[in-house]
Formats: sequence, C-alpha cells, structure tokens
Amino acid sequence: MVRKIVAIPAGLIAGVIGISLFQILGHKLYPLPAGMDPNDMNAMKEYVTSAPFMALFFVIISYAAGAFLSGFASTKVAGNNDKIFALVCGIIFLLQSIYMMYTLPTPIWFWILGIAVWGLVFVGYKLALSKK
Repeated sequence: MVRKIVAIPAGLIAGVIGISLFQILGHKLYPLPAGMDPNDMNAMKEYVTSAPFMALFFVIISYAAGAFLSGFASTKVAGNNDKIFALVCGIIFLLQSIYMMYTLPTPIWFWILGIAVWGLVFVGYKLALSKK
C-alpha cells in the first residue's frame, strides 16, 4: 500500500529531475541574452518569440526526458502493472506544460510536440514492466 501512495510523488520527482537536468543543459548551450532576468515574464515572452529553434527544442527534449523518467519511476515504485500511476504523472505534467505554453507565446510546433511528448510516460511504464 505504501508503494502505491509514494509512486506518484516519486514519479513527479523523477520527472522534475529529468526536466531540470535537460533544461540546465539547454541553458548552457543556448544561454539567455546577457542581463536578462528569467523571472521577468515580459522579457521571457519577448525572448521566446525570437529564441533559436534549438533553445526551444531543448524544452521539448526536457519534457520527453521528464515524461519517460516519470512513467518509469512511478511504475517501478508502485510495483504492479497498473498504468494509473504513470497516467496521473503524465496528466499533471501535461497540465503544467499547457499552462506554460499558454503563458509564453510559443509556436504551434511547440504546442504539438509539447503535448504529444507526455505520451512517453507510457514508454517509461512499459520499460519499467520489462525490467522486473
């Protein structure tokens, strides 16, 4: 029972770690303009409209890593074949992604990939099942 209670928080933590690591890498490769405050939403909105493709694509890559790790970790911790743990993690992250895409003026390709990539929680789920 405890494993099932901890499965979703574990999946969310694993997802956040994956997202964070890839976004840190993306910021190292494609840094924000000098002197820009990442907490200034108006500056971020302006930046996103002119950001290099790969700077935005690293966000999608981070979502993919987060989705995969979230599905994998939640399934491993739950210790059963139930998809619900991966699904709940994916929905939580999907809603957060939609909120961020709504807040910042991202292009349509970003919306499509930013939503579709959260299906990778089920790839993580399947891999976790195969590694028992």
